Amino acid sequence: MILWFFRSALISALFLMVCSTPSYGQARNVILMIGDGMGPEQIRAAGMYAYGEAGTLVFEEFPFQTRMTTNSADHEVTDSAAAASAMATGRKVNNGVISIALPGDKTDVPTLLEQCKSFKKSTGLVTTVPITHATPAGFGAHDGSRQSDWEIAKDYLERSRPEVLLGGGSLGMSKVAADSSGYRMFWTAQALHDLDTETAERVCGLFGTEIPFETDGVGGLPHLSQMAERALRILDNDPDGFFLMIEGGKIDWACHDNHLPRAIGEVIEFERAVRVVLNWAKGREDTLIIVTADHETGGLKIVKNNGVGNYPTVRWSTKGHSSVKVPVYAWGVHAQRFSGSMDNTDIHKYILEAVTSKETESK
Repeated sequence: MILWFFRSALISALFLMVCSTPSYGQARNVILMIGDGMGPEQIRAAGMYAYGEAGTLVFEEFPFQTRMTTNSADHEVTDSAAAASAMATGRKVNNGVISIALPGDKTDVPTLLEQCKSFKKSTGLVTTVPITHATPAGFGAHDGSRQSDWEIAKDYLERSRPEVLLGGGSLGMSKVAADSSGYRMFWTAQALHDLDTETAERVCGLFGTEIPFETDGVGGLPHLSQMAERALRILDNDPDGFFLMIEGGKIDWACHDNHLPRAIGEVIEFERAVRVVLNWAKGREDTLIIVTADHETGGLKIVKNNGVGNYPTVRWSTKGHSSVKVPVYAWGVHAQRFSGSMDNTDIHKYILEAVTSKETESK
């Protein structure tokens, strides 16, 4: 109880310093954080393990919260490609599709990353899984198949050209192609740490064949929170602001295996990344932060809370995705829009409103 009291006091102090930003105005910076596969029960389980109670992760203190539907154009249960594409473009697509009009005429649909680039903002994609995986691809590429790793990488390097690309492995991204496109490539946490973030202009960090689960130890590879911090320090040099998507991609992988310790470890590291973002945003009045998920994985249900440092008793209903509505948490400029009834296509709509200062009334 005493530990809980002091933790609550610290969280309250943090939000007094950080979360007193205005609801309206223009969002110069947008940070969209996606816990892949992170449904409401994954969040509750992580809070129980880390702090002894559900409702205790830092983003659960955000002033605006809701849940959103995630179905794709052709299925009640989405995959990551369709979910990311819906958030990135505001348009439903079929499972497996990366930000093209399918169903439809198969033309490219502009993404938030590309639209922010057209507003002269810098952009970045950060993930713990390979950089060409479905969620980052939905924001930076266009293809009929999420499996088209080489084509997705080519889109990054030649078309959308984010200033920051950081992920757990390449899968289609070659050093020769990155070098010829003007990207500085590196492979270790030390190289990431050693970057001069004041002068770095276009970077591509590809860490190992993949970054291990947090519970297994990441070795000489970076944590998500470290990648988030470096990405912010590079992108915040742009006077026009930036759009940054940060994904905790391995929550999903752990849940596909119904592996609770790994899933909780990934959610806790994802929360650390949120804390890094909040610390960076302290005192700012020009930033929108959204924390959400693309879908839930595993059909997780908590049976019993077993206290701090003990994994809760749970049951799983599937090793695939589910249609459970996922949480949305928002802070900052236009954060009030992320409340009430929501679909994943509204993510695109509300972010675009925020960066273009369209101050419409909330639903």
